[in-house]
Amino acid sequence: QVQLAESGGGSVQAGGSLRLSCVPSGNTNNDNCMGWFRQAPGKEREAVAAIYRAGGSKYYTDSVKGRFTISHDSAKNTVYLQMNSLKPEDTAMYFCAADPHGPTIDCDLYGGNWLAYPFKEWGQGTQVTVSS
Repeated sequence: QVQLAESGGGSVQAGGSLRLSCVPSGNTNNDNCMGWFRQAPGKEREAVAAIYRAGGSKYYTDSVKGRFTISHDSAKNTVYLQMNSLKPEDTAMYFCAADPHGPTIDCDLYGGNWLAYPFKEWGQGTQVTVSS
C-alpha cells in the first residue's frame, strides 16, 4: 500500500518561511512526477507545484512563482516545498500527490499542461497558517 507522509506545516507571520516534506512509502515509481496542492476552507483544491524527479523539471502556479521552490532529494526519497515570503492568502491545508505506478514521463506530457497530470494518491495534508 502506498502512503504519502507530509510534514513541516505550522503557523508563521506574513513574510516568514516554512519547508514542507513529503515521503512516499510502499511500492512506488520514485522517478516520475510528484506535486503539491493546497485547499483553503471554502475553496477548491489548487495545484501549487510539481516536479519531474527523473529530469528535474519544475512547475509552479503563478501565485507562488518566485516565492516557493519544489525540490527532490533522491537519497532520502523526499520531495520538499520551500515556502518563502509567505502571505495570509497562502493559508491552507497542503497535500502532496503522486502517481505511484505511473510512467516515468515529465509532468507536462499529459496534454502539454502540468495541471493535467493524473495524480492518483494523496497524503493526509499538513496545515499552513500565515497571519498578517
